[in-house]
Order: sequence, then structure tokens, then C-alpha cells
Amino acid sequence: MDFLTNPNILCYLAAYLIGGIPFGLLLAKKFAGVDVKSEGSQSIGATNVLRVVKARDPQLAKKLAAATLALDALKGLLVVLAAKALGLPEATQWGAAVLAVIGHCFSPWLRFEGGKGVATGVGVLAAMLPLPTLIALGAWFVLGKTLRISSVASLGALATLLAASYILYPDMPAIHSHAPVWIIAAIIVYKHIPNIVRLLRGEEKRVA
Repeated sequence: MDFLTNPNILCYLAAYLIGGIPFGLLLAKKFAGVDVKSEGSQSIGATNVLRVVKARDPQLAKKLAAATLALDALKGLLVVLAAKALGLPEATQWGAAVLAVIGHCFSPWLRFEGGKGVATGVGVLAAMLPLPTLIALGAWFVLGKTLRISSVASLGALATLLAASYILYPDMPAIHSHAPVWIIAAIIVYKHIPNIVRLLRGEEKRVA
């Protein structure tokens, strides 16, 4: 029974379950009457919400995509902030951060399918590594505006974050390891494998 009342375990479980909430799917179904899991890239993220809903209502698509992006980031941010507020160890906070991203990418509510983890990753890393995340967001904005390819912007920002985390925190505070950042990065890259394949073939679509 100690296992069920251990605050670290409860935090991990909550992070995974909250991270798995498919806001993009819920918003698109509720307000546009479409199932993003069966159209477009079949991802529950903001980019697919934008593409799928845009075919029906361009103005609504922008609103739902923005809401999806914000909520996916917010769920990651709040999970980590809650762990901080409860005074849990920094190692536990990092564990919650990783599990929130895993929950989004392999949602327990969607038979372990999900999104690509970018927005939720931004949320958890904004709480754990604010400055590197801010730098990465700058890279994402520049790449997104110039190249207009969502996957390139996301992966470029991820590489920027990894570099910035090493430059600003050569020895990661408290845990003395960049392993959680690499785990989050590996999950995001794994979920982008189809995009990477399309990029290599020259078939990746631009965001209009």
C-alpha cells in the first residue's frame, strides 16, 4: 500500500495521465465535428488540427490549432509546476516532465497513440529549463516563418534547446545529468520519423 501512497509515484501517474489528455482530438470533435485521428497525419497535435479543420473552416482552424497548442503546452507546464509546488525532489520533477511527454505521445486514452510531443515538451521544459526553452522558441519561430515546414521548425528548435542546455548548464543542477532532456528529445524525434522520411523524399508539406 505504501506504493499507492508514495508522493513520487502519484506524481508520475498524474503526469502520465494528464499528459495523455488529447486536447486536439477533443477540440476538433467538439467544435468542428471532425476526427483528427482519421484524417491528415492522424496526429492529435496543433498542426494536424489546423490542416484537417482548415478544409472546412479556415478561421475556426486557426483558433482550434492555437487552443490545442496552448493546452498541450499548459498541461506539461502545470504538471511540473505542481511537482515543484509540492516540494518534490528535482529528480521527481524531471521524471514527471518525461512522463507528461510520454503520456502525450503514447496516450492511455487513445490506446497508446498520440501526438508528436513538441508542445507538451515545450511546456515541461519551460518549467525546468526556462532560458534554453526561450532560445529554442526563438529558433522555432524563425525556422517556421522562413521555411514554413512544421517538422523542420520543431526539430531545429529541439537541436537548439539541446545545445543551449549544455552551454548554459554544463552540469545540470541537482541531477547532474542531461539524460531527461535527451529522453524527451529522443521521443520527439521518434514521433517525427515519418516527417523525416518525407523530408528526405522532398514530400513534406508546408504550412500554408
